[in-house]
Amino acid sequence: MPRSTAARAWLGLALVYVLFFSWYTSFGGPLSEKEIAHYREILSETELPPETIAVWTRFMETDTGDDFVMLNAIELRDQPTLVPGVEPGETSSEVLMKYSAPFLGRAFRSAAHPVLMGFAAGPAMDRWGIEGAETWSQGGLVRYRSRRDLMDQLAVISQMEDSNIHAFKIAAMQKTIAYPLDPWFQLGDPRFVLALLLAIAGLSVQAFARPANT
Repeated sequence: MPRSTAARAWLGLALVYVLFFSWYTSFGGPLSEKEIAHYREILSETELPPETIAVWTRFMETDTGDDFVMLNAIELRDQPTLVPGVEPGETSSEVLMKYSAPFLGRAFRSAAHPVLMGFAAGPAMDRWGIEGAETWSQGGLVRYRSRRDLMDQLAVISQMEDSNIHAFKIAAMQKTIAYPLDPWFQLGDPRFVLALLLAIAGLSVQAFARPANT
């Protein structure tokens, strides 16, 4: 295998990494005052109470410009509420998927994805200072590229004609708590993992391209 093949391979692998890194990483910086005002106006057109809008506004005003994760703890209802779109006999898990599948599917376009998902193995092992937090059904972490991406996601959903998917969330959940973590850290950052995999691939091609000793 000629050395030029190894060089082209390294160039192709580098291009793949640059494209992935550019898609996965936020370069927009913190939200501007104009953007915050725009998103706040959209939130004001929803049915959210003023105190909730104030929380979202504070979330935008403290933007770091970096990626973040949303920590979610969920307790599902024994039976989902029968709102339009919920069929008799459907479980709360099935109804919740009607919300989470389109939400996360659209969010993935902006490099949002679950980092950790799991089901509760028992009641809360340690709790204090909070009422009604004994039982949970499941929990997880969802990574977002930026707060701007999340606000864009919410803005799009709120303006969609079929934006009633939020009703499925309410119909499926008995209670939930969600809050953002920023800064945050994980050992398995996809940018690091991909860099290792591409490096291994490049070194493998280079090894095969090296002339055999005679």
